[in-house]
Amino acid sequence: MPKKLKKPDLKRIRITDELFGQYAGRIGEKILDYQWKILTDELEGSEPTYCIENFRIAAGEKQGERKGVVFQDTDLYKWLESVAFSIAGGMAGDFEEKADRVIELIAKAQESDGYLNTYFQINAPERKWKNLAEGHELYTAGHMMEAAAAYYVITGKEKILEVAKKNADLICRVFGKGEGQVHGYPGHEEVEVGLIKLYRVTGEKKYLEQARYFIDERGTEPNYLRQEIERNGQPEFFPEFKNYDLEYSQSHKPPREQSEAVGHAVRDMYMCSAMADLAEEYEDKELETACVRIWNNMTKRRMYITGGIGSSGFRERFTTDYDLPNASGYCETCASIGLMMFGQRMASLTGKASYYDEVERALYNTVLAGINIEGNRYFYVNPLEVVPEFCTEHTAMQHVKAVRQKWFSVACCPPNIARTLASLGQYIYALGEDALYIHQFISSTISTSIGSAEIVLEMNSDLLDTGRVDIKAAVSGKETSLMIRIPGFSESGNVRVDESELDVKVSDGYIRLELSEGTHSIELKFDTAPKWFAANNNVREDAGKMALMKGPLVYCLEEEDNGDHLSEIYVEQSTEVKAEKPDERLAGKLPVLKYKGYRVKSVGVENNELYGEVKFRKEETELRAVPYSQWNNRSDGEMLVWQKAVV
Repeated sequence: MPKKLKKPDLKRIRITDELFGQYAGRIGEKILDYQWKILTDELEGSEPTYCIENFRIAAGEKQGERKGVVFQDTDLYKWLESVAFSIAGGMAGDFEEKADRVIELIAKAQESDGYLNTYFQINAPERKWKNLAEGHELYTAGHMMEAAAAYYVITGKEKILEVAKKNADLICRVFGKGEGQVHGYPGHEEVEVGLIKLYRVTGEKKYLEQARYFIDERGTEPNYLRQEIERNGQPEFFPEFKNYDLEYSQSHKPPREQSEAVGHAVRDMYMCSAMADLAEEYEDKELETACVRIWNNMTKRRMYITGGIGSSGFRERFTTDYDLPNASGYCETCASIGLMMFGQRMASLTGKASYYDEVERALYNTVLAGINIEGNRYFYVNPLEVVPEFCTEHTAMQHVKAVRQKWFSVACCPPNIARTLASLGQYIYALGEDALYIHQFISSTISTSIGSAEIVLEMNSDLLDTGRVDIKAAVSGKETSLMIRIPGFSESGNVRVDESELDVKVSDGYIRLELSEGTHSIELKFDTAPKWFAANNNVREDAGKMALMKGPLVYCLEEEDNGDHLSEIYVEQSTEVKAEKPDERLAGKLPVLKYKGYRVKSVGVENNELYGEVKFRKEETELRAVPYSQWNNRSDGEMLVWQKAVV
């Protein structure tokens, strides 16, 4: 199986999907403008972010103190990356002009040696590179590099690329094993991903070598972050870092020796994404093996059924195997985006399609739940059970919000969702040496070259309803191949090519179809009947409970359809589930699932008492479930994924 899959040219892909097309369409219609107004402090009724203001001060256009969180600059960089991907998709409107102007501002703010970070430039120039554990300097630089690579590749404009190269050159001079260099690495991984992207755009090998340095130096002894924290004393930005543990930043041991998903979930996923990239570039089997170990631990012991990861509200982190609480679960949206990044790279590295099963799980559930249908409200935290009146401030539940928010003081998730949805084509298709790969069944078109062959492909997917996917492929120049992932959720299926049913062999999760010159029709049929799922018995939280899925979609109960006190509900394990017509208020015309259940009510306790007689009443009820990704789009109220089972 050939490896090293290339990302497709997003300019040659168009998303036409009923579900994802609606979200993608919002990028140009609303999301870019909404987020721009947030970054420029122009959105009425919203707290100021000071993001653009900080760059103006750093550029000398204004006087003042820099405000906002220490990594505030990254919100602008991710917005800029979203604009680049939107230009490729024909959705950017007039935002390219705004982007060009803000790039001029960024360049003006950069110092002559290449340094660029508005916090340290304005507020603490004497502290540059002295607090890598907390300061996010390298993390911020990484997002700038990612944005620069995307903007240059898509527009051909070099201004932001030159800014990124100048900054990367400085980092290469400052950090390393040489005399006079800082022997450190980032407390929050991300610069490694940015450096690798910069290398792939420019061909400058030193950027790749610098990324490898950061990964290989991490967690070695003497431990740089431990020494730095001891040297600095009290935390500078985050009071909770007073009791800092090295697992939090995956710096407790070298990445090559790690075998578990640990610490801050987003940091871990960004580190693993860079590890997978480096394993591919250097054909490094040791790094690849470490990636496989971490992936398996995460997906088999530390991941929610929704693709959410990082179960603890304390420092947004992984905890231990099978610790997956539903109501207090953290599941940061950015962490699931990181999972998608890691999984995409692992599929390319290993040639195995199964990694895309979890990419799909995260995309269709947690990531999509992170934004409302209108594109102007966001979840940072994605629990699997919500009782709004319990989500109160100054308690262990204050991190859970029962409704999506306009924005956040730490706002990494909203622009991260935007850049992910704007670049969705890279998760649908990939280019091999001799084949076009299809990884997600999302209605779309692509025109591309595979060697000397040209292929124009149109995919119309009804995956989420009937399980049928129709593909038309026009091949010219030379014969070519399609590599089509068989999703893990489908227990059966069939393939027809030009009206003939094929007996196809599945290898590494793919089927291979050889296509001669001409036009071909391909019909795929997957099993997307509703299914009940149980958790491993070690997941104490879900003992005796079931969750409902249809294809890749996790379904949930909402108060809107089923009333409150959802915790009273029980469902027989063999209950038949029927797919009904969609609720038109939700996106994508997704089926609503209906089935019978029971409510078990306590009727022996007086209303003014807390405890009392054991006396229950069982009532039959009809339940109505909607996709988890769509919850809180119609009304506020309770939500529940895992339901108690009746044996």
